[in-house]
Amino acid sequence: MGVIKRYMEFVKPYKWKIILTVLIGIIKFSIPLVIPLLLKYVVDDIIQGNGTAEEKTSTLFIVMAVMFAIFLVLRPPVEYYRQYFAQWTASKVLYDIRDRLFSHIQKLSLRYYANTRAGEIISRVINDVEQTKEFVIIGLMNVWLDVMTIFIAVTIMLTMDVKLTLISIVLFPLYGLSVKYFYGRLRTLTRERSQALAEVQGHLHERVQGMPVIRSFAIEDHEQKQFDHENGNFLGKAIRHTAWNAKTFAVVNTITDLAPLIIITVSGYYVIHGSLTVGTMVAFFGYIERLYNPLRRLINSSTTLTQSIASMDRLFEFIDEPYELKDKPNAVKVDRLKGVVEFKDVSFQYEKSDELILQNLSLKAEQGETIALVGMSGGGKSTLVSLIPRFYDVTSGNLYIDGIDVRDYQARSLRNQIGMVLQDTFLFSESIRENISIGKPEASMEEIIEAAKAANAHDFIMELPDGYDTKVGERGVKLSGGQKQRVSIARVFLKNPPLLILDEATSALDLESEHFIQEAMEKLAKDRTTFIVAHRLSTITHADKIVVIENGRVVETGTHGELMSRDGHYKHLFTIQTLS
Repeated sequence: MGVIKRYMEFVKPYKWKIILTVLIGIIKFSIPLVIPLLLKYVVDDIIQGNGTAEEKTSTLFIVMAVMFAIFLVLRPPVEYYRQYFAQWTASKVLYDIRDRLFSHIQKLSLRYYANTRAGEIISRVINDVEQTKEFVIIGLMNVWLDVMTIFIAVTIMLTMDVKLTLISIVLFPLYGLSVKYFYGRLRTLTRERSQALAEVQGHLHERVQGMPVIRSFAIEDHEQKQFDHENGNFLGKAIRHTAWNAKTFAVVNTITDLAPLIIITVSGYYVIHGSLTVGTMVAFFGYIERLYNPLRRLINSSTTLTQSIASMDRLFEFIDEPYELKDKPNAVKVDRLKGVVEFKDVSFQYEKSDELILQNLSLKAEQGETIALVGMSGGGKSTLVSLIPRFYDVTSGNLYIDGIDVRDYQARSLRNQIGMVLQDTFLFSESIRENISIGKPEASMEEIIEAAKAANAHDFIMELPDGYDTKVGERGVKLSGGQKQRVSIARVFLKNPPLLILDEATSALDLESEHFIQEAMEKLAKDRTTFIVAHRLSTITHADKIVVIENGRVVETGTHGELMSRDGHYKHLFTIQTLS
């Protein structure tokens, strides 16, 4: 039960609220326990008692008036506060867990996201966390209230007839054995079902994002079959879970339903032979319902708690996902980089079983230099620049920035000194203003506008219906590729970092958009150390140093003029593009 102990760390801050809720609940569940005693009193002392009909009627009305007052005055506020505090506490616990998970998500490596579907992560944060809510409400509150109800009911029954009480609870051990037998297997089946649901969500998330591709290739029928397969896998797991659950209820509910039959038989025998009053028999039958109703709820609770614990397993499995990149205890916090970057005999592979993407690569950029990385696709250019903000650590060798190994910096403070413009621009589904201000969240509107002007974005923004407050849609779908790229560049202007990475930022744009963006990027790169990964070589002829990379190695270095005069790899690539 280690997961329960860990989960209780999230519950601990609200322990007094839970105790208060349980105390209120005891009052709430105790009130109905008076009814069987009341029934016994009405039958034995009023109906079968001595006195005239008028006296019995008067006594009955007085007693019932008191009971009506108790139920009408006390029950509503007790019920309200029990429900409110229970839901409030559970919601706060789930809020804290999701808050912790989002913080965890932001620290996981890009390697983890490359190997894990987004839908599966979302399933754990939403579905699995929501499933654990029942543990708070049922496991920490309702279960104890049901146990207290059983305890109080048994105590009252013992005061009326010890032998009949013992007969009433004779089936309890059989019930316990049944629960123990069925619920171990149920936990496993619940985990399998949750995993299958996460896989369906992951598949669906990808297909929703890739709907333009599905439509353009007219593969709707193929994708329907793919989804049917994933959905069918979940259905199979869900039916196995349901079948086992049904067996559980069939056996356990049959056991609990035998108790009233036993009590009617035994108490009826006692009444016939004069050893038990009719009122006591009626009261006992009433308490049997109040004894076994909580027991049935405990059966339901066992099912729900098993599902909650299975979700806890998945929740903590996710929380325990290790951080690949961790700051050292004495890591250096960066105030302002100069921008001197040196790769020294750097080799890199994404997984230990993979081939090396970079092999003993050495390269140095001085402060303020523009370094262009060129070469055939798959040569390792984008991988190389992803090491600078420490998205990954080098496999061997060293990467120095301002003479300090990047592994000795605080990663977050290092990244705060780097601006990146990528080919695949990601915009959040908020306003343009909010997307630009990611570069500097506390920026004023004037600063945002200046950044947009510098990125050649202000004019097109002002033509939009709501200007800077225009919502761009999911992933910026309402903007063209060139417009999204200019918003992305505006972010970096606003951030004003000393070190830039421009990774094929113009490769997928039309000539007009490329002109605007190229102009903006040249302004952006002025007086900053800049790494440009370029597909179109005509856009990097101005670079201080052009580095040709093939198969993870540097094969040529120099200015455009120097490389063209050598008649090597660069000239070959440039000539091909010029002829094209």
